Amino acid sequence: MKIDKAEVIVTSPDRNFVTLKLTTDDGLTGLGDATLNGRELAVVAYLTEHVVPLLIGLDAHRIEDTWQFLYRSAYWRRGPVTMAAIAAVDVALWDIKAKAAGMPLYQLLGGASRTGLLAYGHASGKSNNELFDSVREHQEKGFQAIRIQAGVPGLKSIYGIASNATFKGNDGVRYDHEPAQRGAYPAEEDWDTRSYLRHVPTVFEAVRNEFGSELPLLHDGHHRMTPIQAAQLGKSLEPFDLFWLEDCTPAENPEALRLVRQHTTTPLAIGEVFNSIWDYQQIIREQLIDYVRSAVTHTGGITHLKKVLEYASQYQIKSGMHGPTDISPVGMAAAMHLGLAIHNFGIQEYMQHGEKTNRVFEQSYTWDNGMLHPGDQPGLGVELNQDEAGKYPYEKAYLPYNRLSDGTVHDW
Repeated sequence: MKIDKAEVIVTSPDRNFVTLKLTTDDGLTGLGDATLNGRELAVVAYLTEHVVPLLIGLDAHRIEDTWQFLYRSAYWRRGPVTMAAIAAVDVALWDIKAKAAGMPLYQLLGGASRTGLLAYGHASGKSNNELFDSVREHQEKGFQAIRIQAGVPGLKSIYGIASNATFKGNDGVRYDHEPAQRGAYPAEEDWDTRSYLRHVPTVFEAVRNEFGSELPLLHDGHHRMTPIQAAQLGKSLEPFDLFWLEDCTPAENPEALRLVRQHTTTPLAIGEVFNSIWDYQQIIREQLIDYVRSAVTHTGGITHLKKVLEYASQYQIKSGMHGPTDISPVGMAAAMHLGLAIHNFGIQEYMQHGEKTNRVFEQSYTWDNGMLHPGDQPGLGVELNQDEAGKYPYEKAYLPYNRLSDGTVHDW
């Protein structure tokens, strides 16, 4: 079974997505997600100009061999663009292999280890009352675990607060509930870490008083703290029993997590911007984290992320795969199949896509009472409606960036 055709499809229904579609000489098709939020066209060029010419004629069944060929033959290894491109090829080949076998993909990964995947949603608000309303809305949608992001007094617009969005689409709705904004230049937001550190514990105290002790709560620090600041926050949040504190320090300095670990027992989730097992090697071996945050889409696909999670399982570290709406339904389905099969599944991030996106990507995965399931159609269970995709051409969009009060650019 040879790869006969490879297409790179860019569409922007509710946001920009990059999809690789492979077709074999016997007519089977497979999809892979290659979306890299805010830098989508870099992956398009990498795939179109460098990878697609290498794929034609390859045996579609040789997934591991193809992965190693694309990784090692480039010489310049790793990085988000390379690993997103390889991930797209890898997931598309797994989709084809599972269709050829007549099975849902998770069956080829060892079968189901659970009946469904616990998922968390994103509640936010500029005030506690607005935040409480958002929590209740997520509970009404079935979420049994909820991420809490709150406005900070004195700051105009910060990460994770849906009502802060300045972009409104033609229908008046925020750009698919995500911070990326369509336009020629990224939006500027403001930041003050000391104000944040003082305010966040009061928010979690209020949420616990309102919703009780049983609801699993998560929080994302989004790389904005120094190690000692992250340690301070983790310690101050201990009374509120967080499920995890995510990305508390910049990912480029994994040794910083040693200091954080010395000062707090709040569980740590790290790796949203990681893209290889080598990024994780030290922090898994030294047991500096509790959850692996990488996405299938950005970490070399199912083949590579499965190896990361198998390594993590030796240290009782679990999965917490990245799953906002900059992961297309193709990437989400891949995460669900992997999460259903592995033993050390922890939780799945889940932001529900908009109606336009759901028309472009026809899905078999399900959402019921706070649990996801990839479905039992052969392959990934997602098909691309190319006629629908063609209605939505690419639109330039950027994630925001931060400045401190004195004008210094800070981690967003």
